[in-house]
Amino acid sequence: MAQDEKVILGKVGAPYGIKGWLKLTPYTDDPAGVFDYESLFIQMNGQWQQHSVSNWRRHNNGIVFKFDAVDDRDSAQVFVNAEIGVSEQDLPDLDEDEFYWRDLIGMSVSNESGYTMGQVTDLLETGSNDVLVVKAKPNDAFGKQERLIPFLTDTVIKEIDQQAKTIVVDWDPGF
Repeated sequence: MAQDEKVILGKVGAPYGIKGWLKLTPYTDDPAGVFDYESLFIQMNGQWQQHSVSNWRRHNNGIVFKFDAVDDRDSAQVFVNAEIGVSEQDLPDLDEDEFYWRDLIGMSVSNESGYTMGQVTDLLETGSNDVLVVKAKPNDAFGKQERLIPFLTDTVIKEIDQQAKTIVVDWDPGF
């Protein structure tokens, strides 16, 4: 199998019980969505290894799961804190106006007047809307180190060019 990029969907948490079950620490909106993929990969010692999940279920406010061939707590313990990923090619296709957060990281952000505000370093989920975290360019004219810009495609976000890795916003650089 050719080695392709992996997209991290979560992390393996602590063992649950004595029969090889583990807790899931998801990095996705829908934690159960981690198990929608046929092939899951676990990163251990810097290497990605394919593993099959034999079962999973919701438990309290989280999810627990079990790998095939892991039948006791000691065997499960070796997976704790390992990252869970999928092949980039297995991600679902998005509509033209949809983006994976990871695709926005690193994009340059400027306003409609052409002022470059900086580069996207992170996104925050606030409940009402997502927020771009933009690290200001060095020697920012407004003395900013970071800007938080609402990711509102109807009003604030005017254009996203994935090829050019740029985002144009209707936003005052002094905010």
